[in-house]
Amino acid sequence: MRIKTWTLSNEFWDMIKDELPEPTKRDPNRIYKRKPGGGRKSVDPRKVLEGILYVLRTGCQWNAVPREYANSSTLHRYFQRWTAEGFFERIWLLGLQMYDEWEGIGWEWTSIDGSLVKAPLALEAVGKNPTDRGKKGTKRSVLADQTGLPLAIVIDGANRHDVKLLEETLDHLILEPRTTTSQPHLCADAGYQGETARQQVIDHGFIPHIRSRGDEKKEKQKGQRPRRWVVEVLFSWLNRFHKVLVRFEKKARNYLGLLHFACALIVWRKIIPVHAH
Repeated sequence: MRIKTWTLSNEFWDMIKDELPEPTKRDPNRIYKRKPGGGRKSVDPRKVLEGILYVLRTGCQWNAVPREYANSSTLHRYFQRWTAEGFFERIWLLGLQMYDEWEGIGWEWTSIDGSLVKAPLALEAVGKNPTDRGKKGTKRSVLADQTGLPLAIVIDGANRHDVKLLEETLDHLILEPRTTTSQPHLCADAGYQGETARQQVIDHGFIPHIRSRGDEKKEKQKGQRPRRWVVEVLFSWLNRFHKVLVRFEKKARNYLGLLHFACALIVWRKIIPVHAH
């Protein structure tokens, strides 16, 4: 029997459910109890989260989500509220903290890079994509540990140069490196060259290693392990979530919410089974 990758496991749900925002009195779809016979029926938050995961994994429109999860407008309303209140970012951070405690985040050799996605409907954090005939696009700048786990992510227009997002990406590290570890290294390609960029890396506590692709190939031929390329593994993992492969969200905050959820799932699956068997 094929496992549905949008069905959450009991282990994962038990670990993250306490991070959900408390329902408000003005919320028309309160998660908890309602008065007998009055108002709308309460919504199962686990089903809501599975519905959001369904959208994230399949890339479908919100109004195409099966009704077994929730009404599409209700689902999208919860997604926007949970995004605004930082729920997806919190469970990403919680997963990293647990992984760091159990396995240890690979701070020694981190890597940074940017990737472009199409964004035909975007109104914020969007620009002309130089690789797509000037059509609308968004750039995702990410920082990964030495195994590919996401440690930071920011977005901007596709026409924004990678180096212009360096400091912002470093500023958005979701957690600080452990003080007991040696000073971390940061690997980047030639797009991050320049004294300003180098100083920004140093100011954030990293040792910079900026190499061109040609230099990396030469090092590989000498038997030296290319360390920057691990960030491409993270991009590959992110692109398996079809809703972030092409951006249809108009608001930057909503697209970031989907990316934060994807980052959380990437981290948590290293700790416990995320999907039900």
